[in-house]
Amino acid sequence: MSTTIIEVKASLDHNLANPETRQSALSSAQITDYDHRQTVGKITVDNPKMICRNVNVYYAEKQAIKHVSLDIGANEVIAFIGPSGCGKSTVLRCLNRMNDTIPICRVTGEIRLESEDIYDKKIDVVQLRARVGMVFQKPNPFPKSIYENVAYGPRIHGMVNGKAEMDELVRASLERAGLLKEVDKRMNEPGTSLSGGQQQRLCIARAIAVNPEVILMDEPCSALDPIATAKIEELIDELRENYTIVIVTHSMQQAARVSQRTAYFHLGDLIEIGETDQIFTNPRHKLTEDYITGRFG
Repeated sequence: MSTTIIEVKASLDHNLANPETRQSALSSAQITDYDHRQTVGKITVDNPKMICRNVNVYYAEKQAIKHVSLDIGANEVIAFIGPSGCGKSTVLRCLNRMNDTIPICRVTGEIRLESEDIYDKKIDVVQLRARVGMVFQKPNPFPKSIYENVAYGPRIHGMVNGKAEMDELVRASLERAGLLKEVDKRMNEPGTSLSGGQQQRLCIARAIAVNPEVILMDEPCSALDPIATAKIEELIDELRENYTIVIVTHSMQQAARVSQRTAYFHLGDLIEIGETDQIFTNPRHKLTEDYITGRFG
């Protein structure tokens, strides 16, 4: 790790409008000033699927997210890490407007899905959430059969014509979620009858059944045992071929295993972003180093 120390000048205003301009003032040296809150690392990618610029989130008068800017690349897994309450799940929920369900929550800045501003008033939020699916921390299968859990989304979105087409879509979604062999003879049983790991894969099958472009995962393995966690992680690696995946995780080992890029959040700021190997072996910000070495968090 570099031992060079740079002095962060007060004239570097955290609220500069252009995040790329803010970054250009940073050298490749390690940032050792804890008060230095500008994002370290390259926020842009060559082939972005989603683009966030100067995103702020407020709960009533309290600001939870401060000037976050980053790209999410197509067909990549990007991990959001950081201590509890740092804002990583709040940013994740901004990506498909789940924060709209919280009356006191207000989001400013720009988030684009390819060329579309997802906060444009013309955007159909139901359609957006089909394009940007969500898998939650605890498995939440509907109180329906395994088959109906997967068929629900395609049915309400009018994606199929007839039972034969629906049967094919359900089976294909379960296959892609690595669950078909385990439930092939149990399609009419309740989704809640499955084990925790199977329920989470059912929820993933339900998410991909509507053919999303992005899948958001909010600590998808936190309630699972190591064997079920390993299956989900293998599945994430396979799904990356067809989807962009954003995962929030408290497990740094998991982030290292499944992601290509990692973003570290602290107290509402995006502190550092970069290739996962670099973040975990040569972090450039002292806050990042302190977190991944267990000094806090």
